[in-house]
Amino acid sequence: MKNFKLFIILGSVMVLLTSCEKTREQFDFSKKAPDEFAIITRAPLEMPPNYELRAPTPGADRPQESAPEEQAKQALFGQTANESKIDGTTKGESILLQKTGAQQVDPNIRDVVDAETEEVIKENTSTFDRIMGKAGKKIDTPATVVDPIKEHERLIGNKKAGKPVTDGETPSIDQ
Repeated sequence: MKNFKLFIILGSVMVLLTSCEKTREQFDFSKKAPDEFAIITRAPLEMPPNYELRAPTPGADRPQESAPEEQAKQALFGQTANESKIDGTTKGESILLQKTGAQQVDPNIRDVVDAETEEVIKENTSTFDRIMGKAGKKIDTPATVVDPIKEHERLIGNKKAGKPVTDGETPSIDQ
């Protein structure tokens, strides 16, 4: 009981102290925002060294405003005028391609790679396979490409007929 009375007395003293304006100021219970003019110093205004500015021509487009087409491209594609595409690539991409030397690539590189691969296959083919005439022949891959539309129709038909999903042949696309 003694502790309870002490708790009540201390609580009421705290409430009275915080409600007084002078107590708030003395214990600094209020938040004070910093003065932005005391933190940031501003440089004094300077006179330009040259007053020779070109007079604007009446009726000419303003240089700081972009054309409506450019504004539409920027709104749709998120491009700025500096990132406009040249030959399907941005300026940054073309610089990257130029630095990596990707623009000096032989256009017939696939033929070169195929010829080199064919030579490697012939060198690594066993003597037995060369005698049997299997050297350099391409082996068909066992994988097939599934025709999605026909496969969907087959699955729906199996579901309606109450058949399992694996019933029937899977339709494939012949390449």
